[in-house]
Amino acid sequence: MEPLVATAPLAVPLRFAAGVVAGVVATLGMDRVMARLPEGTTPPDVASGVLTDRPPAEAPARLATVVHYLAGILTGPLFVWLLFASEGVLGGQSPVATLAAAAVLYGLMVGFFAVVVLPRSQVAAGRVGTIRRDWAISAAAYLAVLVPLVALASRLL
Repeated sequence: MEPLVATAPLAVPLRFAAGVVAGVVATLGMDRVMARLPEGTTPPDVASGVLTDRPPAEAPARLATVVHYLAGILTGPLFVWLLFASEGVLGGQSPVATLAAAAVLYGLMVGFFAVVVLPRSQVAAGRVGTIRRDWAISAAAYLAVLVPLVALASRLL
């Protein structure tokens, strides 16, 4: 049985490596957007607070930074995996496969934060909606950088 998507032997690991690099760049892009939003860096602080069972304002800043960048870097290869899956289902590299993978990843990013992380945080109820909205915007900014970078690298490999 032949694979649905033909790839050169090094193309798969190189695409994952491109995902890591794109994840770094996308996280830096996301930081610029996050800094301009009302809640700023609250989402990483929320994650740090959940991990340490503290309110976001008292959460370790270093842990928030580590979690934020580690998640951003690892989300790049996750996108590559989703891209491989969508290409397999849709018959190869295409804009539709790329958009499908991006849509799934956006849902996972926003859903995980909004449904799993944020409800476990010690955030005042009046801030939850703003934090959720800011995270959705930040995730969209991340993908606006990540998706084109990975798509370009995928076509070149």
